[in-house]
Amino acid sequence: MTAEPAEPTRPSDQHDVVVVGAGATGLTAALRLTEAGHDVVVLEARDRVGGRLSTESHGPAGQESDFEVGGQWISPDQTALLAMVEELGLTTYLRYREGDSVFVTPDGAVERFTTDLPLPEATNGEVERLSDALERLSLELDPAAPWDHPDAERLDSVTFQAWLEAQSDDPVAVATVGLFIGPAMLTKPAHAFSALQAGLMAASAGRFEHLVDADFILDRRVAGGLASVPAAIAARLGERVRLGVDVRRITRTEDGVVVHTADGTLGARRLVLALPPTHVSRIRIEPPLPHRHQAARQHTSFGLVLKVQAEYDTPFWREDGLSGTGFAPHLLVHEVYDNTNDVSERDTGTGTLVGFVSDLRAEEALTWTPEERRERVLASLAAYFGDAARTPRTYVESDWHEQELTGGAYATSFDVGGLVRWGAVLRQPVGPLHFGSSDVAGLGYQHVDGAIRVGHDLAAEVSATLG
Repeated sequence: MTAEPAEPTRPSDQHDVVVVGAGATGLTAALRLTEAGHDVVVLEARDRVGGRLSTESHGPAGQESDFEVGGQWISPDQTALLAMVEELGLTTYLRYREGDSVFVTPDGAVERFTTDLPLPEATNGEVERLSDALERLSLELDPAAPWDHPDAERLDSVTFQAWLEAQSDDPVAVATVGLFIGPAMLTKPAHAFSALQAGLMAASAGRFEHLVDADFILDRRVAGGLASVPAAIAARLGERVRLGVDVRRITRTEDGVVVHTADGTLGARRLVLALPPTHVSRIRIEPPLPHRHQAARQHTSFGLVLKVQAEYDTPFWREDGLSGTGFAPHLLVHEVYDNTNDVSERDTGTGTLVGFVSDLRAEEALTWTPEERRERVLASLAAYFGDAARTPRTYVESDWHEQELTGGAYATSFDVGGLVRWGAVLRQPVGPLHFGSSDVAGLGYQHVDGAIRVGHDLAAEVSATLG
C-alpha cells in the first residue's frame, strides 16, 4: 500500500492574516488590516456574509417585501456603527413611533400610554427604585472589564432574579425590570444569569435607561437593511472574501498557522477567529487551546428568541393613533413594534409589526407545530391591536436557533459565576490566534456596534504583531 503524501508544512496559499467568519467583526477587522497594507483573506462557511445579520424577501409572488430577520436597529450611542454606515455611504431612517403605545394587562385590558407603563402607582414606584439601582450599577461598571468592579465576585454569584427580589417584594415590579434585561436582551430568564451579567448588559449601552427607552435603543434603521453594512464591507474587500469555505482544523506552527478546509490548506502569520465563543470548538485546534480558554467558552451559551414579523395590507394601527409599540410581560409576544419599511424602500403601502417570543416561552413555542405557533403568535398580536392582527398577508419567523453556524441570538452570555472567572480570557490571544465577536464587546455588547468595535480592536492587535 502506498503511503499518503505528508501535508506541506507551509501551504503555497500564504497570507499575512486569515480571518474566519464574515460577520461584522471579521469583515471590519479584515478591512482595517487591508487598509494597513496586510495581505488578508476571509473564510466564511455560509454562502453569504453578515453572520447574525440577514435580509430576506417574503410575500405573495410579485409582491414580496424585505424582512430583516436578524439585528436591525441603531441607537444614538452606537457611534462605531454610525461611523461605519457613513463611511460606506449608506443611509438611515427613523423607526415609526408616532402615537400612543399600548400595555396589555393580565386580565386582557388594553391601556394606552406615552411615557410610564400604566401600572399601579406603588408598583411604578418600585419599578423606578429598581431601575435606579440598576442604573447606579451600570454607571459603576467598566463594560470592558466588569470583573474589576470591587463587588464583582458577590454580584456574579447571585442571580439577577435574586438580586431584584432582595430589593423589592413587589412581584410585578421585579418581573418588569427582569424583563428588560432577561427576555428582552439576554433572551434568558432572570434566574439564569448573574446580577453582574445584568449590569454589563446595562453598562454596554452607556447606562440602563438607554435599554428601557424604546425610542433610544430602537432609534433608526439602515435603508436596505442592517445587513447592508457587512455586504458593503465585503464588496470593498472583493475576492479576499471566500464563501462556502468551512474551516475544519487549525494547526499552529512556529511561524504562524495552517488552516485546513475541504478545498485545501492556507497558511498565515496570524489567524482571527471572528466567531461566537461557543463556536470556536467547532474547529479542531492543534495544539489544543489552554484549559482556561476551553473552560471559558464552555461556560457561555446563547439564549433563545423567536423574532416574528407580520405584514398587513395597511398599517391599520396608525389609523387608531397607535405607534405600533406594545408591552405585555405575561403574553407570548412580550413586546411589539411597528417595523414597516421606509417609503424609500420596496414600499407596497403595507404595514409590518415585529414581536419577540423569548427564553422559556420560546422554548415551549418550539414544541408546537409551525401552524399552531403562527396561530398563537397572531393571537398575541391581536391582544395588542385587535382582530385585524390575526390575518396578515405575510408571516415570517427567524430561525437562528436551528442554524448550526449561528446557534441562537442575540449573543452568548455567561452562567452564574462565569463572568468573573472567565470573562477576561475570551479576548486573550493564544500565540498566532486572535479571538473576537460582538459577544465579547464592552460598549455595544451583543450589538453590531460592539462587533465593529471589536473588529477595530482586533485589527490594531494583529497589526501590532505583524509590524
